[in-house]
Amino acid sequence: MAMMTVERLHDLFDENPDKNALAWPGKCHDCGCEVNVTALPMEDGIHIHGGSIYEPTKDQFFLKCEACFEKDSLLRNYQDCEVYSRVVGYLRPVGQWNDAKAQEFQDRGLFDKSLG
Repeated sequence: MAMMTVERLHDLFDENPDKNALAWPGKCHDCGCEVNVTALPMEDGIHIHGGSIYEPTKDQFFLKCEACFEKDSLLRNYQDCEVYSRVVGYLRPVGQWNDAKAQEFQDRGLFDKSLG
């Protein structure tokens, strides 16, 4: 699992030109403590404070606090989960569905037997 790249940070600042800083609040992946990672553009580059940011996909972030990052900079205990569901009569990984079927899957609701 790679940490967020400098190029990706520049892209995020380009996508949000009105922001002077970017922030990722959340919990540390390792110890579970609250962490707020910020990225500030400076003349000598982008400075990151509060920990580290990992981005396995464009819309998913994992955070590590500074103490856990100093102990181990690698993001461990992370595994992509492949979700299977039924589509047109057989099971298939949702990640392999076309855009329309994937949207149908996102729109599905959960059925709760206890509600009647």
